[in-house]
Amino acid sequence: MARGRVRPMTSGRPRGRPRHDDILTPTEWRVVHAAQHGRTNREIASARGVSVDAVKYHVANSLAKLGLANKRALQQWFRAPKDSALARRGEQMGEALQLGAVGQISRSVSDVEASTAFYGEVLGLRHLYSFPGMAFFDLDGTRLFLTEESELPAGESVLYLRVSDIASAYEELQQRGVEFTHAPHMIHRHEDGTEEWMAFFEDPDGRVLAVMEQVRA
Repeated sequence: MARGRVRPMTSGRPRGRPRHDDILTPTEWRVVHAAQHGRTNREIASARGVSVDAVKYHVANSLAKLGLANKRALQQWFRAPKDSALARRGEQMGEALQLGAVGQISRSVSDVEASTAFYGEVLGLRHLYSFPGMAFFDLDGTRLFLTEESELPAGESVLYLRVSDIASAYEELQQRGVEFTHAPHMIHRHEDGTEEWMAFFEDPDGRVLAVMEQVRA
């Protein structure tokens, strides 16, 4: 029997990670949405348990894929991931824009644990969920967002306004002359698949407002 080189059997599948059919990979989408929400590279790295260099790499890759110059341009770029509930739902045609009830109120605190005890145990507000440095409570349908800050700004007030279609609201408000500082971006996906989408803009005095939508899977 003649000796020869034994070739390893292959399954015919390409090596490496499978290609994604979306413009960004799932990891890149998560980093992009965190950057659009105003998180620094270090904050993103800490939250995801990766190095700052890894975050920089994903940001650079995303900017190149999207043809954007920098993170400022990224903050004003909007598109929904293909696998998101917002993309699957599509645009809701025929619905007139109506800014509804206030969806969320933000308040800075110096000690989130002490404030959580005060708002929950002393005031009796219903606690929704907490993350490092953050706590959320229910105010009869309006969400109170507590965030821990080393220095508390004077006169701070951020209003989050609920809309039924954040993509349409974003487009229509732009047509009305609103300049968004941060385009719609997903800031969190809950365990049941519900997505939190927000877009930020300012009033004539520079006070921050946002439109927000919860998109259910």
